[in-house]
Amino acid sequence: MQTKLHRWALADHGFRFDDVFNFVCDPATLMMAFERVAGNAGARTAGVDGMRAADVETSGVTAHLDRIRSELRTGAFRPLPVRERMIPKPGGKLRRLGIPTITDRVVQAALKLVLEPIFEADFRPCSYGFRPNRRAHDAIAEIHLFGSQGYRWVLDVDIEACFDRIDHAALMDRVRARVKDKRVLALVKAFLKAGIMTELGERNETVSGTPQGGILSPLLANIALSVLDDFAAEHWATAMATRRDRERRRHRGLPTWRLVRYADDFVIMVHGTREHVEDLRGQVSEVLAPMGLVLSPAKTTVVHLADGFNFLGFRIVWMRKRGTDKWHVYTFIADKPVETLKRKIKTLTQRLSHLDYKIALIRINQILRGWANYFKHAVAKHTMQRLHTFVWWRVIRWVMHRHRMTWRAIQRWLRTPQGRWKPIELGGIRLFDLGRVSITRYRYRGNAIPSPWPEALIGPTSTA
Repeated sequence: MQTKLHRWALADHGFRFDDVFNFVCDPATLMMAFERVAGNAGARTAGVDGMRAADVETSGVTAHLDRIRSELRTGAFRPLPVRERMIPKPGGKLRRLGIPTITDRVVQAALKLVLEPIFEADFRPCSYGFRPNRRAHDAIAEIHLFGSQGYRWVLDVDIEACFDRIDHAALMDRVRARVKDKRVLALVKAFLKAGIMTELGERNETVSGTPQGGILSPLLANIALSVLDDFAAEHWATAMATRRDRERRRHRGLPTWRLVRYADDFVIMVHGTREHVEDLRGQVSEVLAPMGLVLSPAKTTVVHLADGFNFLGFRIVWMRKRGTDKWHVYTFIADKPVETLKRKIKTLTQRLSHLDYKIALIRINQILRGWANYFKHAVAKHTMQRLHTFVWWRVIRWVMHRHRMTWRAIQRWLRTPQGRWKPIELGGIRLFDLGRVSITRYRYRGNAIPSPWPEALIGPTSTA
């Protein structure tokens, strides 16, 4: 089903899909939607109705999905307000998450299964966030490529409260450009207007935005922000498509620029001057204004690549290679992820903690492995080794304090007769060694990023 939808969307970018509501209500779609919802870590979190995925499995999945399908068919389905959860952010700020009910999550997942292949046909290659087969490392690799090709001025942009401010009318207009099935449009609008049940038990109406936490929210946010991708793609196609065009522009003192976006965080790489970047900042503001979005004055900055900037946890800087006169673009780990990792390890290894060693080491290893897998493509060997030393000492001091052990006792425990140190092992779990993580360069994939629906690129074109 997804392959066919994607094929039809690719065949005609102006085609508007009708009668896709039947796909949403299809039993197979609903079953797959429930499996994805139940397979998520969030399945253990209940919405305002207090029901979890395990409760649905206990009472009967088939009966529950049949009830959803019947309500969708008769038009009786109404999404409940999302449960508000405020998550602390660095700097003392709070991020609002909206937790839908399990039933609403299933319907949202079904909608996503149908809408995603349609809109993926229109999304631009410069967008990487919350899209299938795309990841943050692709965005970093593209920035690395552009920086190496002379795009040294950077507009580092952050949209202020993006998920909370998207204009519903403007968003629905972009959805209608591809979908004309009124029942599907009504469902999408119903989720946008579902409201929020605050932590104090008050219900607030949602007049704008797509609350973070919903399965459909990232796709809707990408649909809204694709207005920026289209703006960049149109400028590139009309004025900067070929190398000769770009050379002409630079000869006339005009800039060339590229957009790299990951959800609501994006950068514009400019081959030009600071004045060109400032001018682009104004243009970007004008493009986003109809969607109800504004740039964050505090977080939107103009920087030169030689000064470096942080993006998606990495610090990207153009600098001279030590011992040579050659300059290269380097990707390091930013300070904030390192501090966040240390804070998590400190929490798990507090001296007064009575957490079981096995449980603690399993959780520490999970954190370290996930962190290492994300940052192993940066220039990070020394950082990894220093962090391993930090984690090693935190665990050692924790054990010494709990058991009143001396340093000599630690040496008898962990040193071999030959004087070598053995890995820390507690409760049958060995501490993960960050220092042994293999650092590899992430290769820029460009147009080689595989499609989630490769069959849609071949075969006969439908006339639907």
